[in-house]
Amino acid sequence: MPEKVLIVDDDVETLRLVGLMLQRQGYEIIAANNGAQAIVMAQSAQPDLIVLDVMMPDMDGFQVTHTLRNNPDTALVPILMFTAKSQVDDKVAGYDAGVDDYLTKPVHPAELVAHIKALLSRSHAHPAQPAQPTEKGFMVGTIACRGGIGVSTLTLNLANSYAQANKGVSIIAAELRAGQGTWGFELGFNNPEGLNSLLKRKPSEITSDIVNKALVPTGFGVKLLLAPIYSSNLDFATQATYLLAITDALSKMDAVIFMDIGTNYLPGFEKICQYMDNLLVLVEPQLLTVKRTKILLEQLESSNSTAGKTIDLILYNRARSDVQMNSSQVSEEMNGMPISIMIPPSPELANQASQRHLPMINLQPDGLVTQQFNRLSDILHERIEQNK
Repeated sequence: MPEKVLIVDDDVETLRLVGLMLQRQGYEIIAANNGAQAIVMAQSAQPDLIVLDVMMPDMDGFQVTHTLRNNPDTALVPILMFTAKSQVDDKVAGYDAGVDDYLTKPVHPAELVAHIKALLSRSHAHPAQPAQPTEKGFMVGTIACRGGIGVSTLTLNLANSYAQANKGVSIIAAELRAGQGTWGFELGFNNPEGLNSLLKRKPSEITSDIVNKALVPTGFGVKLLLAPIYSSNLDFATQATYLLAITDALSKMDAVIFMDIGTNYLPGFEKICQYMDNLLVLVEPQLLTVKRTKILLEQLESSNSTAGKTIDLILYNRARSDVQMNSSQVSEEMNGMPISIMIPPSPELANQASQRHLPMINLQPDGLVTQQFNRLSDILHERIEQNK
């Protein structure tokens, strides 16, 4: 069977000439005239080698290479960058992105064929082994059946509690709900732009390094990815692609990452949940909310979003009321699912924290609310240590 070569160039004449030349050498040729098409074809056709131009209108060759190298289906395909860009910096950028060889146009056909043969020969003689698992983060996602239950408050305070107990560990807390950010407002950050700055990029540009630059350091040891407060100029139709790219980039960072995911109305909700190592499901002790939470978990299970994950049911009691269910009643309604932690009501503390621009647990280090967050933090730490 002839070896298959994917040629990627926005110049039709280059595609034609290079394609004919390689066909005469006995190769099977497939072609793409832009970066997005190249990524799709590389995944579907599984070529033996890719000849890739740099300068293309939608995604340049560096972005295409980075995307292919981060996809397990295409990570090992040899890439020859064939371009008119001849500066040393361009070549370095190509090798940094992950190309295997670099040739500048114009080039004699015999030299191009020689480079292709050499790449294919090395690939066959020393087949690339699957990459060993890299250091990755431990991801804790917080969800609820509806808004207003306390997902954002729980996520922020839990991240803070974990940071206080585990000095020297990189801790990240991320808000994913564009236009619904609360942390920036509560902590006194004016016009938080972290998430918004990422949404202005192309999904292929969102790497761990880029996300890291969007994080805001705090005085309590947690770096924050802050969502914008306003929703103007946000394209909600395309957000799932962006949020998944951000989640993927965060998952590759050597940190413990606490994700404020929220409800299933978040674009890409089920796929984002699949990235999590541990899901915290918030429920308040009201019958309707408990029933809706049960349905939410059933939906996640049916979509395979909870497979292999630890799920904690967190009873978040934020109001004093005689009509509320107790923890046993909640657990019974949830088919016997145990309550991991119960957070007691603390409306006054929450109000004081907002006024002073601090997480709640910083105001009462020895209070009952803080003790419960610390208990949950200890449970997560034990799991993370076992996961190493």
